[in-house]
Amino acid sequence: MQKLLPIIIGLFAVQTALAQTELYEKRIYTHGKDTLRYRVLFPEGYDASQKYPLVLFLHGAGERGNNNEDQLKHGSKLFTNAEVRKKYPAIVLFPQCGRDDFWARVARNPEKDSLGGIEFPTTEPMGKALNLVSLLLDSLVTTQKVDLRKVYIGGLSMGGMGTFEMLWRKPGFFAAAFPICGGGNPETAKLYGRKFPIWIFHGGSDPVVRVSNSRIMVKALEAARAKVKYTEYPGVGHNSWDNAFAEPDLIPWLFKQQAKRKKL
Repeated sequence: MQKLLPIIIGLFAVQTALAQTELYEKRIYTHGKDTLRYRVLFPEGYDASQKYPLVLFLHGAGERGNNNEDQLKHGSKLFTNAEVRKKYPAIVLFPQCGRDDFWARVARNPEKDSLGGIEFPTTEPMGKALNLVSLLLDSLVTTQKVDLRKVYIGGLSMGGMGTFEMLWRKPGFFAAAFPICGGGNPETAKLYGRKFPIWIFHGGSDPVVRVSNSRIMVKALEAARAKVKYTEYPGVGHNSWDNAFAEPDLIPWLFKQQAKRKKL
């Protein structure tokens, strides 16, 4: 029995995880010939006549694909927690980026060595996947089922980069953001930063996306007079999302934010 106990516990954990992810309904959004696969979590006792906050979460590069499942690997349990669902009823979106796409526009530049040799150009249009997410958001808010004062965005790694990009692509659209181990173009902070609530997370020893990418965005946002919170985890590598998701104040902070006006 003692040998079987760890197996039983493991099976229970797997079943629990599967049950949580199944709370997210599988959906497909199409625009012309393009398709975006996404999962959506509705509040318990969802009432279509009511308006709810909307949370968009962008996954990392490792979860790209077309199975409409892998994007739930990190962060989805944060919103299926029973206490969170009861206290903060919301519509939660987890779209999936295709394998050959990337949430943000990223270019290699050896001169940006302190940032890991990457930069974020602003002269190109949105990539296909992010544009589909943008169009999906527009379609959802026009249904009048979304509280336009409470639309939030977050993401990790590639999704953290996509978060910063979406903020300047759709200024005034979001009420708050929480990019994790990402990066962006600091010149864009002035487009959306003034009085904007944003909580940035990064591991101090991240070997994949250097922490300097978040630090430079923090400085730019502070200069733009944003309401910046920054949490850096000393000695933590790329998976700083584990630390961020464990922050007890993250969810309360997020849902406390409310935009005074919406610009659609």
